[in-house]
Amino acid sequence: MSLNPLLSNASLRAASFIVTIYGDVVEPRGGAIWIGNLIETCAEVGISETLVRTAVSRLVAAGQLTGEREGRRSYYRLTEAAQTDFAAAARLLFGPAEQPLWRFVYLGGPAFEADARALEQAGYTRLGAHLSIGVRPLPQLSEGAVAFTAEVAGANSGLKELAAEYWDLPNYAKAYREFLQRFGKFSDALAGGEKLSAIEHLAARLLLVHQYRMIVLHDPRLPAAALPDDWPHAEVRHLFAELYVRLSQKADDFIAQRFLTVDGPLPAQTNATRHRIDELLAIM
Repeated sequence: MSLNPLLSNASLRAASFIVTIYGDVVEPRGGAIWIGNLIETCAEVGISETLVRTAVSRLVAAGQLTGEREGRRSYYRLTEAAQTDFAAAARLLFGPAEQPLWRFVYLGGPAFEADARALEQAGYTRLGAHLSIGVRPLPQLSEGAVAFTAEVAGANSGLKELAAEYWDLPNYAKAYREFLQRFGKFSDALAGGEKLSAIEHLAARLLLVHQYRMIVLHDPRLPAAALPDDWPHAEVRHLFAELYVRLSQKADDFIAQRFLTVDGPLPAQTNATRHRIDELLAIM
């Protein structure tokens, strides 16, 4: 079975895909993995060795990875700051749904534009030059920011109008439906008996996580009362959980057989990886 249907129009960037590898493979297992593993895995999705090496250098410069050598081999591990960020992203991808809490955030001081960008990346939207609104946990903001929690008064009848005016919901819905189309066909092919090699199980799972991550990390995750009745996220989340679990045994076996750290091979499973599977099984 070819991975081409998953790669068609995927527009993979090397650095972003390597971040997915570290989030899916390395963060729950720890350790510094050999760059050869990154090269081999990225080759499965059409990313060249040159692009991998360039991307790793940029991730080191950005403070997300740190390198070390053992003999002639180069290994790279997540920095402490990156581990914190990756663990937070993992809770979002694999953990239970967050309880939404409406917040108004006033942005003051000289860093208010940087704060506004950080809030936009966290799913907030601007009501004015200095005022934003959203429901997701707050990112790190400057001392000039002031946040207020809010409760919805009345029967929530105006929430859909508020959301439709200030968030680009059709764009998120389009991304979710494209995910359903792409990975739904792939799931049907697997259910119909199509076969994958061990490394293709891992590559397919990484593509699954990568595409899901690119949508979910930017989704404002508004409460159901603010969303259209046909909002596709629940269907997408169920498909993500079903495919991730189906692909994981052979993907994890491949990791244990091929992925090397300074201290030896990565384990197939850890408490953290088993917890992820348990969380996803609860969704199915």
